[in-house]
Amino acid sequence: MTLTRHWIVGPGALGRLIALRLAGTVEVTLIARRTLPAEQTLITPEHAALSLRVGVAHIDALPSPPPDVVHLTTKAHGAEAAHAALAGHLPDGVPLVLWQNGFACQPRLSERHAGPVLCASTTEGAHVQDDARVTHAGHGHTFLGSLDGRHGELAARLAETLASAGLPAEAVDDIRVRLWRKLAVNAAINPLVARFGIRNGELRDAPFRARVEALLAELAPILAAEGIAPPDGEGIAGWRRLVWQVIEATAANRASMLQDVQAGRLTEHEAILAPLLAAAEQHGLAAPDLADHLTALRARAEALAQPGDGC
Repeated sequence: MTLTRHWIVGPGALGRLIALRLAGTVEVTLIARRTLPAEQTLITPEHAALSLRVGVAHIDALPSPPPDVVHLTTKAHGAEAAHAALAGHLPDGVPLVLWQNGFACQPRLSERHAGPVLCASTTEGAHVQDDARVTHAGHGHTFLGSLDGRHGELAARLAETLASAGLPAEAVDDIRVRLWRKLAVNAAINPLVARFGIRNGELRDAPFRARVEALLAELAPILAAEGIAPPDGEGIAGWRRLVWQVIEATAANRASMLQDVQAGRLTEHEAILAPLLAAAEQHGLAAPDLADHLTALRARAEALAQPGDGC
């Protein structure tokens, strides 16, 4: 199987970052629900401006021939609808790569898609400036693998393609564990910064530091019950070390959930918080702070959906 034609479905910050990095090595088409300029500019972490042309297409007028691989880079709450719009136009066997945060759509789409499905867990940072410009805010690392442990050769080939384009990546056989680890980090950081309008580094200060610790105290037993260990250390000490390392490393960042709030968009609260609360209920564990954040973010989502709210 050749992997030379890549469709990127969902041209937000991450989608365009992947597209523009890949553009020099493979044939790339951005698939969107609105028209985007073919001329795109990538601002690198080193502050260079790279102008590149990519293919663009509307999701209702898909190009031919079909792709060799599809990268689904929509937000988690839009992933299944985007896949449904595409599925009838894809030959059986086309690989699908899911780049969503959380752990909600991945199991469902892994069963639904008529071809190999890989999940990606990435720490690449990006934000959109406008329809023609995206900033690669910080270098990261991407892990690729399937939830059932299959398709290792495919994952290795895609990881090599991403790495050669400047996005370091590797194939793994434990992607479920890595998705849950990222879920835990996101749950300890994103709801707080989104609700209080702060950058990640401000979580180190009072009163937010205590709020992070309260979330860690809820997260650690849930993850233990799910069989998910932190990458370094055991129990809450390992999760504490991981989360505070991420906060230090991303101190100046505006987390993706905060960016969504500031832009008046829906957040990925369901994909990040709901799976943790479902696991807590299944294992008979209390998680009042996680539940409070989910309730508040659901209320915001309901307000956004009200007519006449200006959004």
